Amino acid sequence: MGVRPVNCLNIPTAVLYGSLSLFVSILHNVFLLYYVDTFVSVYKIDKLSFWIGETIFLLWNSLNDPLFGWLSDRSFLSTQQSGAAISSPEVVLKRLKALMRNGPLFALSFLSFWVAWARPGVQFLVCLCLYDGFLTIVDLNHNALLADLAVSEKDRTRLNFYCSLFSALGSLSVFMSYAVWNKDNFFSFRLFCAAMAAFSIFGFSICTWILRQRFQLEVKVKHMEASMLKELHISQTPLAQEQTLTFLEYLKQLSRQQNFVWFVSMNLVQVFHCHFNSNFFPLFLEYLLSDRISLSTGSFLLGASYIAPHLNNLYFLSLCHRFGVYMVIRWLFFLKLVLSLIMLLAGPDQIYLLCFFIASNRVFTEGTCKLLNLVISDLVDEDFVMNKRKQAASALLFGMVALVTKPGQTFAPLFGTWLLYVYTGYDIFQHDALHDIVSTKPVGEPNTAWMKAVRQGCFYLLVFIPITCGVLQLLAWSQFNLHGKRLQTIKSLRQSTHQEGLLDIKAV
Repeated sequence: MGVRPVNCLNIPTAVLYGSLSLFVSILHNVFLLYYVDTFVSVYKIDKLSFWIGETIFLLWNSLNDPLFGWLSDRSFLSTQQSGAAISSPEVVLKRLKALMRNGPLFALSFLSFWVAWARPGVQFLVCLCLYDGFLTIVDLNHNALLADLAVSEKDRTRLNFYCSLFSALGSLSVFMSYAVWNKDNFFSFRLFCAAMAAFSIFGFSICTWILRQRFQLEVKVKHMEASMLKELHISQTPLAQEQTLTFLEYLKQLSRQQNFVWFVSMNLVQVFHCHFNSNFFPLFLEYLLSDRISLSTGSFLLGASYIAPHLNNLYFLSLCHRFGVYMVIRWLFFLKLVLSLIMLLAGPDQIYLLCFFIASNRVFTEGTCKLLNLVISDLVDEDFVMNKRKQAASALLFGMVALVTKPGQTFAPLFGTWLLYVYTGYDIFQHDALHDIVSTKPVGEPNTAWMKAVRQGCFYLLVFIPITCGVLQLLAWSQFNLHGKRLQTIKSLRQSTHQEGLLDIKAV
């Protein structure tokens, strides 16, 4: 297992790793809630500039994941495995260095949204691209560490557990932001954002510094051993001539990895469903429940939907440790399908069941998303073994998954609004609210019939999307065979290759 690193401040490595999720989530949740409203309502951006910015951002958002992943991991790709060329602690140090440098820059890019410093259209585009660029670098390196710090399913589950715990704590920034959000007086909100950014910068700097101290000792010991071998004229077998892969050759290798193909097919549907729930959650609350539940109940459902997925994931991770990630994800797909069928049979008039379904649909769907990093880490192991890498290209593989699945973010609102129009005749882009449509109708019975049609259409949208997604995902997931004996074989092969460089997470 190598030399056990110095235990700075007696904080476990898993806790330090998970805490990095806190410093991202406290900022990203606020960003998601307020950046559009800020530019539309406060900075008064025009519609053309807004859509141009979103279009360019869509392209940048899809391409920067594989770009940064390739820049990070291209040195690990070769046609020959060279084992001792790069040790696991050195790979971890490279990830931590990137996090230590880009984490604070990510926080500073977050601050650039809340002070007007250029024309709204220009600021919107520059801020979005800068923010997403630094967020991508941070996410890629943080996710890659999940595959680099540990190989065993138990240790990776432990790492993911702390990520979920700290992400749940980070979601509290959403509730705190409500107290200071005021479009007419932006000063308090700016102070709040500055405080959150300062906390994030401090946290990134301290946690990555502590982690780097630990792994630098590992690297130092390995360099000393190499120097002693050199002095004693003990040489290893000469390494075979390596040939660095091009990006196209890497893509060909990846396309032959059938588990990767089936996983991204399933994950594309998952990303679509997650963003569909986020985009249309307020719509379902307003048109299906607003006249039947109190405002406080609606606010509770909305707020709980941000925190509950992280807390619920703590239980899912315990199930993963017991039954395996593959089986837990499969059960969640079945649960999604069964709950949707029950809701369809019950109809839109069962209010309590409808409240539970709207909330649970988002919670379970988001919970599934939180588990998928464990599966991607297993795909990293499979790629490492199948293609005889000298080091696992963790960040690059996470980036390739994002490249294929991120279009689901765009498909969700487009397909959802089209279906809404098909079912109800309600075009969300041409009307500010449903009452604008109703006001054009004659009073009396036609109004009631129109409202009932819109409500029924929203209900069908609510239940048929998860039914369709559940069926498609179960079909794709049934073809995924990186579990059971095959997964254990892959993990054994990777562990035997780099046994001396891996760290026991619990021991740190």
